[in-house]
Parts: sequence; structure tokens; C-alpha cells
Amino acid sequence: MDTAQLEREINITTKAINQIRRTMAESSVPESYGLRVGVKGGGCSGLSYTLGFDEKAKDGDTVIEDSGVKLFIDGKSLFYISGMTLDFSDGLNGRGFVFDNPNASKTCGCGSSFGV
Repeated sequence: MDTAQLEREINITTKAINQIRRTMAESSVPESYGLRVGVKGGGCSGLSYTLGFDEKAKDGDTVIEDSGVKLFIDGKSLFYISGMTLDFSDGLNGRGFVFDNPNASKTCGCGSSFGV
């Protein structure tokens, strides 16, 4: 898959972009860094999402940039999250990033664990 196709398949909402920027500023993370979005084994549904800041992309990463915010995604994780929308919620039901992943066949109540 080429980067242009991936940019259409992985969406970042404006609220998520704003929160990523806010978190970077509050944590003194340089603007040149990117947000690593990944998947690891574990959680109550079998797989869990991971988020963290990295200085630069690693070999084999896909880099997606939207409104000046960079996402770094390794190939294994991309398999599970292609088509996902990353959002941010600050409503009554809780505050945090929301992963709307069409590949997830089951999810848990916490919203950060899923299965395929």
C-alpha cells in the first residue's frame, strides 16, 4: 500500500490532532517528533493499542502526516489498524483517545483492547 492510499485509510480527527499537539506542548515534546501508534498482544480482547512519542520513524514504518502531526506505524500494527479513525473524546463517558477500528471483530468496555 502506498502512503497516499494509507492517508485515506487511516484518519485522524481534528480533536485528536489538537490533543496530540496539546500533549506534546505540555510534555515538552519537540514538534519534530511523531506519535507512534501500534498494536501489541494483550488486553482483555487479545490485542491492545499503544501510543507514544518517537523522535523519528524506524525502518519499515509508514509515516502519515495530517495538519503537521506525524504518525509512525510499524508494518505489523498497520495490518490491524488500516482503515481506523483516531479520535479524542472529552465527554461525560470519559476522556481519552478513541480507536474506531473496522478490523476489530470484538472490543472490550475500556476501548483500548480488541480482537480480530
